[in-house]
Amino acid sequence: MLASDPVNVISKRKLFEKVSKYPDARIAIQNWFDIAVASTWQNLEDVRRTFPATDMIGKLAIFNIKGNRYRLIARVVFAYRRVYIKEFLTHAEYDKGAWKKWLP
Repeated sequence: MLASDPVNVISKRKLFEKVSKYPDARIAIQNWFDIAVASTWQNLEDVRRTFPATDMIGKLAIFNIKGNRYRLIARVVFAYRRVYIKEFLTHAEYDKGAWKKWLP
């Protein structure tokens, strides 16, 4: 992979299916998606330059969406510039912890 290769979000369809339950999040997630696929993230610092509130737990990135009302959980493989969508949750759903099934 070249440093200039953009991020590949896998999969857009899966992401927007999950977001369809939360119509008020559609614009925010579309903005996140547009920015992500245009990015050349190589590490967490690169991600945080774009999305400062992003946290990593293992290989999972936790993105705050729409003023922290929602959480996007994704597995990030920086070496291959891939972001695998795992969950899109309200903050309350995130706090319940079921998303942790994606941790190794």
